[in-house]
Amino acid sequence: MNDELDTLAARAFDGYVVRKDLVRRFKGQYPVPTYVVEFLLGRYCASSDPQEIEEGLAVVARQLSERAVRAGEEELFKSRAREQGRIRILDIITARLDAKTDSYLAELPSLRLRDIRISPDLVQQHERMLTGGFYAEVEVSYDAVIAQEASGRPFAVDTLRPIQLSRRDVLDPFYEGRAQFSDAEWRSFLLRSVGFEPSELPERACDVLLLRMIPFVERNYNAVELGPRGTGKSHLYQQVSPYAHLISGGKATVARMFVNNATGQRGLVSQYDVVCFDEVSGVSFDQKDGVNIMKGYMESGEFSRGRESIRADGGIVLVGNFDVDVEHQQRVGHLLSPLPPEMRSDTAFMDRLHAYFPGWDVPKLSPALFTGHFGLVSDLLAECWTRLRSQSRSSVLDGRVALGGALSGRDLTAVRKTVSGLIKLMSPDPEAPVSDETLEWAVRLALEGRRRVKEQQKRIGSAEFRATSFSYQMGVDGVEEFVTTPELRDQSQIGADPLPPGQAWTVSPGSGDDLAGLFRVETTEGPGNGVRILNRPAPPPFSEAVRCAEQNLYAKAQGLVGDRDPRAHAFTVQLLSFDATKTGGGTGVAVLLALCGSLLGKSLRGGLVVVGSLNLGGSIEDLYNAVSVAEIAVEKGAETLLMPVSARRQLLDLSDDMAARLNVQFYTDARDALLKALAD
Repeated sequence: MNDELDTLAARAFDGYVVRKDLVRRFKGQYPVPTYVVEFLLGRYCASSDPQEIEEGLAVVARQLSERAVRAGEEELFKSRAREQGRIRILDIITARLDAKTDSYLAELPSLRLRDIRISPDLVQQHERMLTGGFYAEVEVSYDAVIAQEASGRPFAVDTLRPIQLSRRDVLDPFYEGRAQFSDAEWRSFLLRSVGFEPSELPERACDVLLLRMIPFVERNYNAVELGPRGTGKSHLYQQVSPYAHLISGGKATVARMFVNNATGQRGLVSQYDVVCFDEVSGVSFDQKDGVNIMKGYMESGEFSRGRESIRADGGIVLVGNFDVDVEHQQRVGHLLSPLPPEMRSDTAFMDRLHAYFPGWDVPKLSPALFTGHFGLVSDLLAECWTRLRSQSRSSVLDGRVALGGALSGRDLTAVRKTVSGLIKLMSPDPEAPVSDETLEWAVRLALEGRRRVKEQQKRIGSAEFRATSFSYQMGVDGVEEFVTTPELRDQSQIGADPLPPGQAWTVSPGSGDDLAGLFRVETTEGPGNGVRILNRPAPPPFSEAVRCAEQNLYAKAQGLVGDRDPRAHAFTVQLLSFDATKTGGGTGVAVLLALCGSLLGKSLRGGLVVVGSLNLGGSIEDLYNAVSVAEIAVEKGAETLLMPVSARRQLLDLSDDMAARLNVQFYTDARDALLKALAD
């Protein structure tokens, strides 16, 4: 059933759309990838007219039946070539140089022929057949005279037509078509174009599917994706574009990947836009230094052959499976453990990865997740993607986004490349404006993908990778936002990243029958005046803590927030409890610091817990169970505990183990606490 997006797509890309459910009609019937079927459907069924589609389907079915060689039919097709003189087939064609006869020989696996004559001119026109081959419409002839010669090779490739778009001026109509879509419509249309139905997928899964497209539009983009089986990790690299090459497990040779020193023939990274290693845990090279060569190539886009340095544009993508869930994987090791032994603990190799895509966020593929609507024909999409590789859109960040100080040089390069790729996908025309919303979405995904790599390096134990609190700031006046990776986030645990401005972790010391417990104070600031508590009903001890914090903010505003007038702002305060205790008493200092942070637009330090109570006059009250508070802070993952100096002697009773795991700092008054709590 067509919808509004189908109507828009048919109008914007007249002649270049195909119903993706038509592709699935042929899935499994013929031994060819999806883009080969779509090549034919795009030729005969690129219409919204039902009658034209049915007529086109009949033609496609006939051509696939006549030209796709099923297993067991190879002798039938060879016989036809003998009787008719020539045949046309759809097959992947590869070639090699036979040094004994100084000639090129082609191979057509569906016919099980490895010694087919082919002219040097055809080979030079299509060098990719020397490095793994490509799908094409191939005309094969048979010469009975040659067949009668000793060691004769009667079969020959006369002509071939690669399964890819013939027209070269594809970007202008692509830009014009894109301009007719909103950002949300284009995002959905892109996903439909690779076969998925976005309305059936979670937002997070749609993001991951878009991340998978980046290597097709960004030169030398290196990524890894690990996750459960059956989530379509290799689908895009195998089925959608002829510019991608999939290596399924097993050995990879240096000669095939990079350069054959004997012949000078360039390898896969020179011939394809993307080289994907599937089932990466089983990959190994034929030479000991194979991984080092790949590591050098991933860093610079160059590799050496003798004295000559060769540049290539192909990106490296590693995909594989987890045998356990993500949480368990993090408990027993790190999220790159499924890589081969020579890669899994090599932090230098990991540093070459621009992003780690969370494959576990894509659901297992089911029929409901595949679209039955219009999408771009794959050959047009693949051709546009490969043309976009010559551009860089990372300059879209300049002057609009400031990336945080925790990012190293390689981190910055990785994030800029990921942003560039996402912007090219969402806004391919370099002259078209990019909205702040789209740019921020791209920045957050880029920071998350790179941080996931950095977190695994940190888990291996290398001190140089400790700075993982990645952040960004939109515009000059924007608030610094910290980006974490969702699998690291436990709502009841204190993370190493700073919370947004206006938020603070605190431990209520408890009193009487009420036990100590962890809380998070969240405040917001806006126009108006006064402080309002969102908790209903608000626990009386917490209400008292907020009242004291409010009065201290007003009374000591000059020393706390400078020339800002807190009475000219309205604040909301909410208390979130993470333990059985609910009263939130004794949290006045944390509330005050949260109010100051929201007014200043500054975050408190990451991993920090603030404890302490103050009275209306501003005095800091004594803390009577400092050891219990410190033990809770350690248990909840805090790195630093900020507490009243009057509690210092109590901590002599803190165990050595606890003391070694916690950095305790003391404050004398509210202003001292704020200065020590604010992030640098």
